[in-house]
Amino acid sequence: MKTGVIGLGAMGAHMARNLHSAGYLETVWNRTTEKSGQLADELGVAVAANPRALAGRCELVLLSVSADADVLEMVQSLLPGLHAGTVVLDTSTVSRETAVQAAVLLQQAGAVFLDAPVSGGMEGARKGTLAMMIGGDAAIIASIAPVLNVVAGRVEHMGPVGAGQSTKAVNQVMAAGINQAVTEALAFAQALDLPLDKVIDITGSGAAGNWFLSHRGPTMMRGQFDPGFRVALHHKDLAICRQMAAQFDVALPMVEMTLIHYRRLMEAGYGDEDISALFREKQGLFDKASDRPRRP
Repeated sequence: MKTGVIGLGAMGAHMARNLHSAGYLETVWNRTTEKSGQLADELGVAVAANPRALAGRCELVLLSVSADADVLEMVQSLLPGLHAGTVVLDTSTVSRETAVQAAVLLQQAGAVFLDAPVSGGMEGARKGTLAMMIGGDAAIIASIAPVLNVVAGRVEHMGPVGAGQSTKAVNQVMAAGINQAVTEALAFAQALDLPLDKVIDITGSGAAGNWFLSHRGPTMMRGQFDPGFRVALHHKDLAICRQMAAQFDVALPMVEMTLIHYRRLMEAGYGDEDISALFREKQGLFDKASDRPRRP
């Protein structure tokens, strides 16, 4: 199946590499031409002149962009070049409403839209082990399964268009809670003068064990916050979760707290670091406590 990739950031570029290795990648396009040129040279594939040209060459178009407006802009740009039956698979994290709007636009052109946000960060994209949650037609998903299995280790059909994005919103709330718990606990352990390597090892082997602790704990301990998933992007995703919860007249406490903490990190210049940089914020709690006069 001839596949084109639009959006060659940290996630899209790795997915494109995996698609190329499996023989599916036809062409690529990126708003920043330098990125598309570099990847095309690396893989020996063509760079499409624009999204319309990419659509004309492909049976499947994979989108990996940052925001709702970007998704809708790309869909509009694809429309003139799409063939009937072309599948547009959006791996971005956007709102459920944007997914539904994109599906309506593509349906008018005889094309098919699937909202397919992913989880697993850059590591998952590089290894092809992403978890992909998809909204859309089950038969269409089955027809492109061989391609999906190249970029994802787990593919789950969640329901109609929009259900993928709704599931990703749930995932992002969970990720925020795990990040809060792990960074706060390790900052607490550090304040107690415990050896963090041993804390990570022993707690990770018990009921508190989780992926984030085992994979990000060691780098946090060393003060390394190279991005797997950027603070600014998770902040954007949690803002979407806040909007979705507001439809029920509900504020999610974990989301609200994490948005505040991420905003502080972004204002301090850490927005492009991994979300484990929240450890900086938690360490600050104990730094402030150490400056307080002790009770007699």
